[in-house]
Amino acid sequence: MKRLLSIELQKIWMNKASRILTLTYFILLSFIALIAVIKFDIGPFKFHLAEMGIFNFPYIWHFNSYIAIYFKLFLAIVIVSMMANEYTYGTLKQNLIDGLSKKEFIFSKFLTVLLFALGSTIFVFIMSLILGLFYSSYTEFGIIFSDLSYPLAFFVNLLGFFSFCLFIGILVKRSAFALGFLLIWYFIEGIITLTLRFILFSGSDKYTYFTQFLPLESMSNLIAEPFTRLSAIKNVQSQMGIENMGDYSVNYFTILIVLAWTFLFIYFSYKLLKNRDL
Repeated sequence: MKRLLSIELQKIWMNKASRILTLTYFILLSFIALIAVIKFDIGPFKFHLAEMGIFNFPYIWHFNSYIAIYFKLFLAIVIVSMMANEYTYGTLKQNLIDGLSKKEFIFSKFLTVLLFALGSTIFVFIMSLILGLFYSSYTEFGIIFSDLSYPLAFFVNLLGFFSFCLFIGILVKRSAFALGFLLIWYFIEGIITLTLRFILFSGSDKYTYFTQFLPLESMSNLIAEPFTRLSAIKNVQSQMGIENMGDYSVNYFTILIVLAWTFLFIYFSYKLLKNRDL
């Protein structure tokens, strides 16, 4: 396992574009901390995000996990390029000639995907913990380590999405076309959702029962938007007579759906590679 992972990491690190994208990804994740310094004082109007409670425990787990998800495209490009380079530079064929089986090859790619997802989660967890300890009004042990289902959902989201990117990379072989396919799939799921919502189940929310099983939709359902959960937003809604009935909890059935897709993406990646003439 260690040997397979070291081979993949060496390939990524030796590729300048992949190295830059990976470093950029983690640098951008750290920029979440800069939200704390956003402050506007215009006469009597004072706006300071850190004082609005976004870094309070346990809310910070929800907020940071949700924001960090939007940076995953950087690593998605790395993963797609990782597979495209295997075909472009012939390293896939060379690895197989050197004695690596196709099953071991796919396993090495999955280990890389797993490492990226786990590394991102640990990075966001540590950053959130530091920010929370510095800014949070609540530092009791029980409060700090409550709502850790959000970092878990963040990890599952990345694992599923990166596995999907790996599958697309193997399917399409070219990074530009693979990223284009990913964009097209977003549109396909959007069309399916619109068809179910406004044609088949018009005037009803039954369409959500079916759309929750779509791969990208299930991933996006893992973490609900956190903004309307803020006490400041709730106060404004209350003054306007708007009752907030949102459910912000992590649905473990959705986690199972994403994990099932992850398994299918890795399985079909192997089947594609196994049946393909290299």
